[in-house]
Amino acid sequence: MKTIDEMLHLDLLTSEQHFQISRWIAAAESPEAILRMPAPLWQAVERASQAMGVNEDLLRPPALDAGGMVPG
Repeated sequence: MKTIDEMLHLDLLTSEQHFQISRWIAAAESPEAILRMPAPLWQAVERASQAMGVNEDLLRPPALDAGGMVPG
C-alpha cells in the first residue's frame, strides 16, 4: 500500500483511482484476487509504476553491500 500512497502523493494516480485500488487490495483475499482488479485500475498502476521506475528497481541486482553483508 505504501507504493500506492506514494503514487498518489506524486500525482501519478487520482484520488479516485487511489481509493478504488486501495479498496480492491484491502478486500482481496489472495494475490490471485488482486490480479482480478479491473483493467482500468491495472492500467493506472502500470502507468504510475513506469513513471516511478518500479520495474527497473525490481530488475536491478542487489548492491553487494546491501543488508550489511560486506563488513565495513
